Amino acid sequence: MGAASSGPGPAPAPVRPPQGRAVGSWVRALLGRAGPVPVPGSGLALAPRGPAEEPPLPGWPLPQLVSLFLPEFPVRPSARQQQLKILGFVAKGSFGTILKVLDCGREKVCAVKVMPKVEVLRRDTLKQCKEERQVRHPFVHGLGDSWQGQRHLFIMCTYCSTGDLHALWRAAGCFAEATVRLFAAELVLVLVYLHDLGIMHRDVKMENILLDERGHLKLTDFGLSRHLQWGERAHTICGTLQYMAPEVLSGGPYSHAADWWSLGVLLFALASGEFPVAPAGDHVAMLERVKQSSYESPPTFSPALARLLAELLCHNPLHRLRYLHHFQGHPFFRGVAFDADLLQKDPVAVAVAPCPPEQPPPDLATFADFDYDLATPPGRPWPG
Repeated sequence: MGAASSGPGPAPAPVRPPQGRAVGSWVRALLGRAGPVPVPGSGLALAPRGPAEEPPLPGWPLPQLVSLFLPEFPVRPSARQQQLKILGFVAKGSFGTILKVLDCGREKVCAVKVMPKVEVLRRDTLKQCKEERQVRHPFVHGLGDSWQGQRHLFIMCTYCSTGDLHALWRAAGCFAEATVRLFAAELVLVLVYLHDLGIMHRDVKMENILLDERGHLKLTDFGLSRHLQWGERAHTICGTLQYMAPEVLSGGPYSHAADWWSLGVLLFALASGEFPVAPAGDHVAMLERVKQSSYESPPTFSPALARLLAELLCHNPLHRLRYLHHFQGHPFFRGVAFDADLLQKDPVAVAVAPCPPEQPPPDLATFADFDYDLATPPGRPWPG
C-alpha cells in the first residue's frame, strides 16, 4: 500500500498501520489531521472531523481505512449476517446493545452484541473485545461469530432466556444460603479462571450475570475488563459504585483483588436482600461510606457465611481471599466440589421458576444510527 513516486528514485516504503491497542490512537490521530485525509486505493478523501461532525459513510465495499478501523474483525455483509432476523431487545451493556435474533440457518435463537466502533476506539477497548471472544468457560457467556459493519462491531453470543441475576434477586428478595453457596462457587471458578489469564473483570455485579435455562450463571460484559500481568497495577476509577473496592474508589493502585471485593458485595446482597453500604452520588462520597462501614453481617447469617464475607470485604486487598485453595478449604464451602460439571449437574430451582418477562422491543428511533434498517418488515431477513 505504498504511494506512487512522481520522479526517479526508490519508491517510499509501505506505510503499515499499528496493530492491537495502538490502532485506536493511530486512527484518532489520522482523522484529526488538518485538511482532507486521502484514503489509499479508494479515490476518496475524508474531511477533518469537527466537534459535532461525523465523517461521511462510504458504501460497500468499504475503503481500506475503514477496514483498518478494527482490522482484527472481518468486514462484510455476509450470507451469515443475512440469515439473522431481529426478534427483540435484550439489554443495554456498558457501551453496546444486545439484541435477540433468530439464526435462520441453524433455526436457533441467539443474541448479538452491537457495539459502536467509535466507542470501542474512544475507550481503547479493542483488546477487551478480542479477549472476550477468546474466553471459553462454562460460567462465561459464550461468544461466537463476529464481524464489523460501517459503524458497529457485531458479536454473536448465547441467548440466556432466564434473564439476569439482578432481576431474579429483586423478585426473590434474598436467597437461602444453599443457593448463595452454589452461585458463589460458580463465580469463584470463573474469577480464578480469568485471573489466571491475567484478565480483571472490573464490573462484577448482578446485572452482568445471566442465567441459563437450568439457572446456572454466565458472567458477561467485559467492556471494562483489563489485562493485568501479575505485579502490574491499574489506576482507572471504573465499575459500579456499590461494588467498587476501596482501592478502586481512591484511584488505585489496584489489581485483581478488587474483583473479590465485588464478589463479597454481591454475595452479601444475595443473602441479605440489601447492599452492605447505601449508594452515594460519586466515588468520593462512596469511598467515605465504605471507609466508615464495618461490614458486619446480620445475625441471620451462619458463622461460616459471615466469615467468608469478612474475608472478602477486607479493606486491605493483600488479606482478601483470592486463590482457589482459599475457597476449597473454607468452612462455608464444606462438601462443595469446585468442578463445573458437578456444579451444573442439577438445575437451580429458584432460578428456573417462572421466567421474568422479556423487555419489549424499543422504539425504532433508538437504533437510528445502526448500519442496517430496523424498519424492515420482521418477516424479512436482517439486511447486510
